[in-house]
Amino acid sequence: MIRRAPAHRRTAAAFPAAGVFSATAALSADGTRIHAEVYGDRAAPAVVLAHGWTCSTRFWAAQIRELARDFRVVVYDQRGHGRTPAAPVGAERLADDLEAVLTAVLAPGEKAVLAGHSMGAMALIAASGRAVFAEHTAAVLLCSTGGSRLVEEARVLPLRRGPLRTRLTGALLASRAPLGPVTPLSRRLLRYATMGSHATPAQIAECARIVHSCPRAARVAWAAVLAGLDLDARVRELRAPAVVMAGTEDRLTPIVHARRLAATLPDCVELVELAGAGHMTPVETPLAVTAGIRELARTHLSGGPVPWERERAA
Repeated sequence: MIRRAPAHRRTAAAFPAAGVFSATAALSADGTRIHAEVYGDRAAPAVVLAHGWTCSTRFWAAQIRELARDFRVVVYDQRGHGRTPAAPVGAERLADDLEAVLTAVLAPGEKAVLAGHSMGAMALIAASGRAVFAEHTAAVLLCSTGGSRLVEEARVLPLRRGPLRTRLTGALLASRAPLGPVTPLSRRLLRYATMGSHATPAQIAECARIVHSCPRAARVAWAAVLAGLDLDARVRELRAPAVVMAGTEDRLTPIVHARRLAATLPDCVELVELAGAGHMTPVETPLAVTAGIRELARTHLSGGPVPWERERAA
Protein backbone atom coordinates (compact mmCIF):
# COMPACT_ATOMS: atom_id res chain seq x y z
CA MET A 1 0.00 0.00 0.00
CA ILE A 2 1.26 3.47 -0.91
CA ARG A 3 0.26 6.38 1.30
CA ARG A 4 0.98 10.01 0.54
CA ALA A 5 1.35 11.80 3.86
CA PRO A 6 1.69 15.47 4.75
CA ALA A 7 5.06 16.34 6.22
CA HIS A 8 3.89 17.32 9.70
CA ARG A 9 6.75 19.21 11.32
CA ARG A 10 7.80 19.90 14.84
CA THR A 11 11.29 20.70 16.07
CA ALA A 12 13.18 18.32 18.32
CA ALA A 13 13.33 20.93 21.09
CA ALA A 14 9.53 20.90 21.35
CA PHE A 15 9.50 17.36 22.76
CA PRO A 16 9.75 16.72 26.50
CA ALA A 17 13.00 15.48 28.00
CA ALA A 18 13.82 11.80 27.55
CA GLY A 19 13.69 9.36 30.43
CA VAL A 20 16.42 7.39 32.17
CA PHE A 21 19.67 7.28 30.20
CA SER A 22 22.60 4.92 30.26
CA ALA A 23 25.55 4.38 27.94
CA THR A 24 27.16 1.12 26.96
CA ALA A 25 29.67 -0.23 24.46
CA ALA A 26 28.89 -3.12 22.13
CA LEU A 27 31.88 -5.12 20.93
CA SER A 28 31.72 -5.64 17.17
CA ALA A 29 33.17 -8.62 15.30
CA ASP A 30 36.51 -6.91 14.64
CA GLY A 31 36.85 -5.64 18.20
CA THR A 32 35.55 -2.10 17.55
CA ARG A 33 33.64 -0.71 20.54
CA ILE A 34 30.33 0.67 19.30
CA HIS A 35 28.95 3.46 21.47
CA ALA A 36 25.30 2.89 22.36
CA GLU A 37 22.80 4.78 24.51
CA VAL A 38 19.63 3.48 26.15
CA TYR A 39 16.74 5.72 27.18
CA GLY A 40 13.53 5.00 29.05
CA ASP A 41 12.28 2.19 31.27
CA ARG A 42 14.45 -0.92 31.02
CA ALA A 43 11.33 -3.09 31.40
CA ALA A 44 9.57 -1.47 28.43
CA PRO A 45 9.48 -2.90 24.90
CA ALA A 46 12.52 -1.93 22.84
CA VAL A 47 13.08 0.09 19.69
CA VAL A 48 16.53 0.36 18.12
CA LEU A 49 17.42 3.38 15.95
CA ALA A 50 20.35 3.45 13.49
CA HIS A 51 21.50 6.81 12.11
CA GLY A 52 22.87 7.57 8.67
CA TRP A 53 26.04 8.84 6.99
CA THR A 54 27.67 11.88 8.67
CA CYS A 55 25.18 11.82 11.56
CA SER A 56 25.20 10.54 15.16
CA THR A 57 22.84 9.57 17.97
CA ARG A 58 21.86 13.27 18.17
CA PHE A 59 20.02 12.84 14.89
CA TRP A 60 17.28 10.89 16.70
CA ALA A 61 16.66 13.53 19.38
CA ALA A 62 12.98 14.01 18.56
CA GLN A 63 12.29 10.28 18.47
CA ILE A 64 14.19 9.66 21.71
CA ARG A 65 12.30 12.37 23.58
CA GLU A 66 8.92 11.14 22.42
CA LEU A 67 9.39 7.37 22.40
CA ALA A 68 11.28 7.10 25.71
CA ARG A 69 8.00 7.82 27.47
CA ASP A 70 6.82 4.31 26.65
CA PHE A 71 9.75 2.41 25.17
CA ARG A 72 13.30 1.45 25.91
CA VAL A 73 14.98 3.41 23.10
CA VAL A 74 18.40 2.26 21.92
CA VAL A 75 20.55 4.45 19.67
CA TYR A 76 24.16 3.93 18.63
CA ASP A 77 26.93 5.69 16.73
CA GLN A 78 28.10 4.11 13.49
CA ARG A 79 31.86 3.50 13.40
CA GLY A 80 33.78 6.72 12.87
CA HIS A 81 30.75 8.79 13.90
CA GLY A 82 29.92 10.37 17.24
CA ARG A 83 31.58 8.47 20.08
CA THR A 84 32.43 5.33 18.13
CA PRO A 85 36.08 5.28 17.03
CA ALA A 86 37.20 5.10 13.44
CA ALA A 87 37.67 1.56 12.13
CA PRO A 88 37.58 -0.36 8.83
CA VAL A 89 34.33 0.29 6.95
CA GLY A 90 32.06 -1.68 4.64
CA ALA A 91 28.57 -3.12 4.28
CA GLU A 92 29.47 -6.14 6.38
CA ARG A 93 30.80 -3.83 9.08
CA LEU A 94 27.40 -2.11 9.19
CA ALA A 95 25.80 -5.51 9.75
CA ASP A 96 28.44 -6.54 12.31
CA ASP A 97 27.91 -3.39 14.36
CA LEU A 98 24.11 -3.68 14.35
CA GLU A 99 24.41 -7.32 15.35
CA ALA A 100 26.73 -6.35 18.21
CA VAL A 101 24.32 -3.70 19.49
CA LEU A 102 21.33 -6.05 19.37
CA THR A 103 23.28 -8.71 21.26
CA ALA A 104 24.48 -6.21 23.88
CA VAL A 105 21.20 -4.47 24.68
CA LEU A 106 18.52 -7.13 24.16
CA ALA A 107 17.87 -10.31 26.11
CA PRO A 108 18.15 -13.62 24.23
CA GLY A 109 15.10 -13.97 22.01
CA GLU A 110 13.82 -10.47 22.80
CA LYS A 111 12.18 -8.76 19.85
CA ALA A 112 12.47 -5.06 18.99
CA VAL A 113 11.30 -2.68 16.31
CA LEU A 114 14.30 -1.52 14.29
CA ALA A 115 14.34 1.80 12.46
CA GLY A 116 17.13 3.06 10.26
CA HIS A 117 17.70 6.28 8.38
CA SER A 118 19.76 6.31 5.17
CA MET A 119 22.98 4.37 5.91
CA GLY A 120 21.38 3.16 9.14
CA ALA A 121 18.58 1.55 7.15
CA MET A 122 21.24 0.01 4.91
CA ALA A 123 22.68 -1.57 8.06
CA LEU A 124 19.33 -3.24 8.68
CA ILE A 125 19.21 -4.50 5.10
CA ALA A 126 22.83 -5.70 5.23
CA ALA A 127 22.10 -7.72 8.39
CA SER A 128 18.81 -9.15 7.13
CA GLY A 129 20.09 -12.67 6.47
CA ARG A 130 21.81 -13.08 9.83
CA ALA A 131 20.51 -15.22 12.66
CA VAL A 132 20.88 -12.47 15.27
CA PHE A 133 18.79 -10.11 13.12
CA ALA A 134 16.04 -12.71 12.80
CA GLU A 135 16.17 -13.46 16.53
CA HIS A 136 15.64 -9.86 17.59
CA THR A 137 13.62 -8.18 14.82
CA ALA A 138 9.84 -7.79 15.12
CA ALA A 139 9.48 -5.21 12.33
CA VAL A 140 11.53 -2.53 10.58
CA LEU A 141 11.16 1.02 9.35
CA LEU A 142 13.43 1.90 6.42
CA CYS A 143 13.63 5.66 6.14
CA SER A 144 15.14 7.72 3.29
CA THR A 145 17.30 4.94 1.92
CA GLY A 146 18.12 2.67 -1.00
CA GLY A 147 19.75 -0.64 -1.77
CA SER A 148 21.95 0.17 -4.76
CA ARG A 149 22.77 2.76 -7.46
CA LEU A 150 22.98 5.47 -4.81
CA VAL A 151 25.31 7.82 -6.68
CA GLU A 152 23.71 7.10 -10.04
CA GLU A 153 20.23 8.06 -8.80
CA ALA A 154 21.25 11.02 -6.58
CA ARG A 155 20.01 14.43 -7.75
CA VAL A 156 22.18 16.73 -5.66
CA LEU A 157 23.58 18.21 -8.88
CA PRO A 158 21.10 19.86 -11.29
CA LEU A 159 22.26 17.85 -14.30
CA ARG A 160 20.60 15.34 -16.59
CA ARG A 161 20.90 11.74 -15.42
CA GLY A 162 23.89 10.04 -17.01
CA PRO A 163 27.60 9.19 -16.66
CA LEU A 164 28.68 12.82 -16.22
CA ARG A 165 26.27 13.45 -13.36
CA THR A 166 27.21 10.16 -11.74
CA ARG A 167 30.93 10.92 -11.93
CA LEU A 168 30.57 14.47 -10.60
CA THR A 169 28.17 13.42 -7.83
CA GLY A 170 30.57 10.71 -6.69
CA ALA A 171 33.43 13.21 -6.60
CA LEU A 172 31.32 15.67 -4.62
CA LEU A 173 30.13 13.18 -2.01
CA ALA A 174 33.63 11.73 -1.57
CA SER A 175 35.35 15.11 -1.44
CA ARG A 176 38.09 15.44 1.16
CA ALA A 177 37.47 19.16 1.51
CA PRO A 178 36.79 20.07 5.15
CA LEU A 179 33.25 21.21 5.88
CA GLY A 180 34.55 23.82 8.28
CA PRO A 181 32.39 25.81 10.69
CA VAL A 182 28.64 26.16 10.22
CA THR A 183 27.95 29.37 8.30
CA PRO A 184 24.90 30.85 6.56
CA LEU A 185 26.32 29.61 3.24
CA SER A 186 26.94 26.08 4.52
CA ARG A 187 23.40 25.94 5.91
CA ARG A 188 21.99 26.94 2.53
CA LEU A 189 24.05 24.30 0.75
CA LEU A 190 23.06 21.64 3.26
CA ARG A 191 19.40 22.55 2.89
CA TYR A 192 19.59 22.30 -0.89
CA ALA A 193 21.38 18.96 -0.90
CA THR A 194 19.66 17.17 1.96
CA MET A 195 16.42 18.84 3.04
CA GLY A 196 13.02 19.73 1.62
CA SER A 197 11.69 23.15 0.74
CA HIS A 198 9.66 23.38 3.95
CA ALA A 199 12.48 22.63 6.39
CA THR A 200 12.55 25.19 9.20
CA PRO A 201 15.61 27.27 10.14
CA ALA A 202 15.88 25.35 13.42
CA GLN A 203 15.85 21.99 11.61
CA ILE A 204 18.46 23.17 9.11
CA ALA A 205 20.69 24.48 11.88
CA GLU A 206 20.44 21.24 13.85
CA CYS A 207 21.30 19.09 10.83
CA ALA A 208 24.21 21.39 10.00
CA ARG A 209 25.64 21.04 13.51
CA ILE A 210 25.39 17.26 13.34
CA VAL A 211 26.83 16.85 9.83
CA HIS A 212 29.68 19.31 10.39
CA SER A 213 30.64 17.39 13.54
CA CYS A 214 31.34 14.23 11.56
CA PRO A 215 35.10 13.60 11.20
CA ARG A 216 36.29 14.11 7.64
CA ALA A 217 38.00 10.71 7.48
CA ALA A 218 34.78 8.89 8.37
CA ARG A 219 32.76 10.95 5.91
CA VAL A 220 35.14 10.15 3.06
CA ALA A 221 35.58 6.47 3.93
CA TRP A 222 31.86 5.77 4.14
CA ALA A 223 31.19 7.78 0.96
CA ALA A 224 33.37 5.28 -0.91
CA VAL A 225 31.41 2.37 0.57
CA LEU A 226 28.06 3.90 -0.35
CA ALA A 227 29.19 4.62 -3.90
CA GLY A 228 29.67 0.92 -4.59
CA LEU A 229 26.93 -0.47 -2.37
CA ASP A 230 24.66 -3.18 -3.76
CA LEU A 231 22.26 -4.68 -1.24
CA ASP A 232 19.50 -5.70 -3.65
CA ALA A 233 19.89 -9.40 -2.83
CA ARG A 234 19.74 -8.61 0.90
CA VAL A 235 16.50 -6.67 0.42
CA ARG A 236 14.85 -9.89 -0.72
CA GLU A 237 16.09 -11.60 2.46
CA LEU A 238 14.50 -9.03 4.80
CA ARG A 239 11.39 -10.98 5.74
CA ALA A 240 10.25 -8.93 8.74
CA PRO A 241 7.21 -6.66 8.30
CA ALA A 242 8.56 -3.42 6.87
CA VAL A 243 7.43 0.16 6.38
CA VAL A 244 9.32 2.24 3.83
CA MET A 245 9.23 6.00 4.36
CA ALA A 246 10.74 8.71 2.17
CA GLY A 247 10.45 12.40 1.33
CA THR A 248 9.20 13.42 -2.10
CA GLU A 249 11.95 16.09 -2.33
CA ASP A 250 14.84 13.82 -1.31
CA ARG A 251 17.83 14.52 -3.59
CA LEU A 252 20.29 12.13 -1.93
CA THR A 253 18.10 9.02 -2.09
CA PRO A 254 15.22 10.04 -4.38
CA ILE A 255 11.78 8.50 -4.02
CA VAL A 256 12.56 5.98 -6.76
CA HIS A 257 14.63 4.06 -4.20
CA ALA A 258 11.74 3.83 -1.74
CA ARG A 259 9.38 2.61 -4.45
CA ARG A 260 11.92 0.01 -5.56
CA LEU A 261 12.36 -1.22 -1.98
CA ALA A 262 8.61 -1.43 -1.42
CA ALA A 263 8.22 -3.49 -4.58
CA THR A 264 11.07 -5.86 -3.64
CA LEU A 265 10.66 -6.46 0.09
CA PRO A 266 8.93 -9.77 0.88
CA ASP A 267 6.65 -8.18 3.50
CA CYS A 268 6.26 -4.45 2.84
CA VAL A 269 3.37 -3.26 4.98
CA GLU A 270 3.30 0.27 3.61
CA LEU A 271 5.16 2.84 1.55
CA VAL A 272 4.76 6.32 3.03
CA GLU A 273 5.68 9.25 0.79
CA LEU A 274 6.16 12.41 2.83
CA ALA A 275 5.12 15.37 0.70
CA GLY A 276 7.69 18.15 0.61
CA ALA A 277 10.25 16.42 2.82
CA GLY A 278 13.89 15.94 1.87
CA HIS A 279 16.45 13.38 2.99
CA MET A 280 16.59 14.25 6.70
CA THR A 281 13.12 12.95 7.48
CA PRO A 282 13.53 12.10 11.22
CA VAL A 283 14.45 15.77 11.78
CA GLU A 284 12.23 17.34 9.11
CA THR A 285 9.13 15.23 9.82
CA PRO A 286 9.61 13.91 13.36
CA LEU A 287 5.92 13.30 14.03
CA ALA A 288 5.50 11.10 10.97
CA VAL A 289 8.64 9.06 11.66
CA THR A 290 7.81 8.62 15.33
CA ALA A 291 4.24 7.62 14.50
CA GLY A 292 5.55 5.03 12.05
CA ILE A 293 7.72 3.45 14.73
CA ARG A 294 4.87 3.49 17.25
CA GLU A 295 2.47 1.82 14.84
CA LEU A 296 4.95 -0.94 14.06
CA ALA A 297 5.41 -1.54 17.79
CA ARG A 298 1.67 -1.57 18.41
CA THR A 299 1.05 -4.04 15.62
CA HIS A 300 4.10 -6.32 15.68
CA LEU A 301 6.02 -6.07 18.91
CA SER A 302 3.61 -7.96 21.14
CA GLY A 303 0.91 -9.29 18.83
CA GLY A 304 -1.62 -6.66 19.86
CA PRO A 305 -1.91 -3.62 22.16
CA VAL A 306 1.37 -3.13 23.97
CA PRO A 307 1.41 -3.41 27.79
CA TRP A 308 1.26 0.31 28.57
CA GLU A 309 -1.79 0.73 26.30
CA ARG A 310 -3.64 -2.04 28.20
CA GLU A 311 -2.74 -0.38 31.51
CA ARG A 312 -4.02 3.02 30.37
CA ALA A 313 -7.26 1.48 29.13
CA ALA A 314 -7.89 -0.32 32.42
